[in-house]
Amino acid sequence: MTAALPPTTLRTVLTALMLAIFLGALDQTIVAVSMPAISAQFDDVGLLAWVISGYMVAMTVAVPIYGKLGDLYGRRRMILTGTALFTLASIVCALAQDMPQLVMARVLQGIGAGGMVSVSQAIIGDFVPPRERGRYQGYFSGMYALASVAGPVLGGWLTEYLSWRWVFWVNLPLGLVALWAIHRALDGLSVKRREAQVDYPGALLMIVGLGSLLLGITLVGQGHAWLSSQVLALFGCALLGLLVFVAHERRCAEPLLPLALFGNRVAVLCWGVIFFASFQSISLTMLMPLRYQGITGAGADSAALHLLPLAMGLPIGAFTGGRMTSRTGRYKPQILAGALLMPLAIAAMAFTPPQAGWLSALFMLLTGIACGLQFPTSLVGTQSAVEMKDIGVATSTTNLFRSLGGAMGVACMSSLLLALLHQGGFEMLGNPLLGSLKAGEADPSIQARLLETFQHLLLVSAGASLIGLLAALALPDRQLRGRAHD
Repeated sequence: MTAALPPTTLRTVLTALMLAIFLGALDQTIVAVSMPAISAQFDDVGLLAWVISGYMVAMTVAVPIYGKLGDLYGRRRMILTGTALFTLASIVCALAQDMPQLVMARVLQGIGAGGMVSVSQAIIGDFVPPRERGRYQGYFSGMYALASVAGPVLGGWLTEYLSWRWVFWVNLPLGLVALWAIHRALDGLSVKRREAQVDYPGALLMIVGLGSLLLGITLVGQGHAWLSSQVLALFGCALLGLLVFVAHERRCAEPLLPLALFGNRVAVLCWGVIFFASFQSISLTMLMPLRYQGITGAGADSAALHLLPLAMGLPIGAFTGGRMTSRTGRYKPQILAGALLMPLAIAAMAFTPPQAGWLSALFMLLTGIACGLQFPTSLVGTQSAVEMKDIGVATSTTNLFRSLGGAMGVACMSSLLLALLHQGGFEMLGNPLLGSLKAGEADPSIQARLLETFQHLLLVSAGASLIGLLAALALPDRQLRGRAHD
């Protein structure tokens, strides 16, 4: 049974957890606009992409480990540990003297962020009945959306008027406030803990397997061929590591990731839904500014404004989906609505040139709403389908699939973009992932060819979203436990 909290206490807990999630999500986006300045100071382009990729890979791998540790030793201890590590690593990032130091500090920062994001959502599962979780998970999704908008704007301002190092220094006061707020909000709350041994061999195997997989995907997204020796070696290591991990987990008395969860039909289908929703949202966040800049010749500031409808749609969809889940006690209608709207909105974007301002913004807004409808409701569906003792690991596995979907989306769509650009004779534009597309606004023929290239890419993206629709259709329509709360 979930432990009920007084409304005032629950609001205090929620505020502290939202701050933790905002911090973890912010550092996925705030650094991107500082990359040219970082590269110029260290005169090192080879490791530049890993400043972002290292953070994402570390956070993704850390998420399920924190979930299990939270189940065993208490979530308050784990979220405070993650927040403290994130804050200390931010100081190391700000003081880095070369690119390898910065990349290693970003990896540590990602490990801390994994605890902040994963454990925050599991705590809500501890204290809020399933029927009421939708609205709170919707708030969390709103934090992701706010971070996606605030990150580039804040990062650009700090880099332009202070220094790229302030992109990391700003985490110090925010992290200290988050530590104080979380400590105060969770102090004295009853937390069930049980004595057990941590599956350290399983953790190591998961790090090897998932780390190799995500590193391979990241290399593909940076322009390496799928069949290159580096990518094949990483994928081979990932396959071996994950196979040994599964064999180990079957025999382990206290497994890190209970394989029985994968026999839960609702949980697996919800993971499929959230994987493809994240596949679309993260890859489109990367693709749409490139499309806008490449076709119109606009600058990065205009491209950020062009992306706003997509970012605004996410919290609208998340809030609406969460409220409807709380009111009706069902999650499938919201998930299905988002999964149906997704391919239609992306296909409409494919046939709408970015110069068609209001119409393009409308379809981007609808795409964001479609994503938002699926994120919190899929998590609520997963949490309601598992036993209370597995809430933490089920939540962290949901976040794992969300991160994997985003990484896979960026890798697949960016590698396809590279292939289409080369096929269309755009080699002179360079790598669109490391710089802006500069088509030349005065050449209508180049604009037309680029428009056709991105049209094909978006149609492929719309086709991929149909797999998520199939998972949504297969979900059973169940009533959630708990009272309705308007």
